Amino acid sequence: MSVLREKILHVASDLFQTRGINSTGVDTIVAVAGTTKMTLYKYFRSKEELILEVLQKGHSDFTTWLGHNLSKNAKKPSDRLQKLFDFIEEWVTAPDFRGMAFLKASAEFPNEENPVHRLSAEQSRQFRQFLAELAADAGARDPDSLALQLSILIEGAIQAEQIKRGSGAIKYAKKAAKLLIENSLEKQAA
Repeated sequence: MSVLREKILHVASDLFQTRGINSTGVDTIVAVAGTTKMTLYKYFRSKEELILEVLQKGHSDFTTWLGHNLSKNAKKPSDRLQKLFDFIEEWVTAPDFRGMAFLKASAEFPNEENPVHRLSAEQSRQFRQFLAELAADAGARDPDSLALQLSILIEGAIQAEQIKRGSGAIKYAKKAAKLLIENSLEKQAA
């Protein structure tokens, strides 16, 4: 991938996360990236295509990071499920935390037919599926229900942290998740 294309993606991602997608024009992106509109449109046919690529890259980077950390630091499936919120907490409390891009994008593009909203909804579904697979591997009684419950806790804590850094919401979400996970695994074992 071209270095300039990567730079445009990085700049757009940063601006979309800090200023909002709709508030960030192509002129701002090219100015900050130190390039021209012609170059941007050489790599991305439209702003919408750029938005979609930014969302895809951000989602891929996050799920790769989370999956790697879970695999590296927790060998047993039940440990991976229990450690999930440790890594979410690490991510949410990091100085460069900006939230889940698909949550912000779906709010800025509420029309369910919009390609940005559709991709956001698909990424949300993929994240829940990732959680359901962790839950199933750990032996949860109802992996899909547990995944939905955990995603609600994660997404809510992320939103709270975006509104007020240092809110502590992730700590409460982590406590609630521990109870849900233990309950789900206990009933399976019983």
